[in-house]
Amino acid sequence: MSKINLRKKLINLRKINFSDQDISFIQFKKILNKFSIKKYQNIGGYYPINFEIGSLKILEKLEKNKFKISLPITTKNKDMDFYEWSFKKPLKISKQGIPEPYREKKVFPDVLIVPLVGFDKNKFRLGYGGGFYDRYISKMSKQKKVLTIGFAFSFQELKKVPIDKHDQKLNFILTEKGIIK
Repeated sequence: MSKINLRKKLINLRKINFSDQDISFIQFKKILNKFSIKKYQNIGGYYPINFEIGSLKILEKLEKNKFKISLPITTKNKDMDFYEWSFKKPLKISKQGIPEPYREKKVFPDVLIVPLVGFDKNKFRLGYGGGFYDRYISKMSKQKKVLTIGFAFSFQELKKVPIDKHDQKLNFILTEKGIIK
C-alpha cells in the first residue's frame, strides 16, 4: 500500500477510534528521568489536531514542573521551528488551521514530542507527508542531541512503516498502553 493510501486509512481509523485517552505522565517522566532531562530544559510539543492523541495535559504538567515548553510554527518553504509558549499566553491559528504560538522566542528543544499517523516497532513514523518533522529532526541532530518521543494510539501501529532515506527514526514511542523502546 502506498504511503498516501496508508495515511488516509490510518487517519480515518484514528477518527473512528478516537477517544479522550492521553499518554501517561508517569511513563513520560520515566523517559525524562532515564535521560536526566531536568527542570528548565525545553520540551517541544504539538497542539493536537485531526483526532491526534492528546499532548496538552502532559505539556501543562511539564510547565507546572518548571520545564519550558514550545510549539512549532511552519513556514511557506516547508520549514519548521519551535517557539517558546506558555499556557498563560494566547495562540493564533495558522493558515493550515493549527494553533501556534506567536514568534517571540525561537528555541531548540532538548526533547521533541512528535505526533504520528502511524508507527512500527522499529520506531519509524508515518506523518502527514510534508516531511516537516523529518527535516527538523535531521537539522537539529547536526546541532545537538535531541530526545525524540512519538505520541500515538496503540491501534496506529503497523507491521512496517514504508521508509525512505529522509525518514528519521524516533528514540521512543508512547501510546496509551505504554512505551515502545
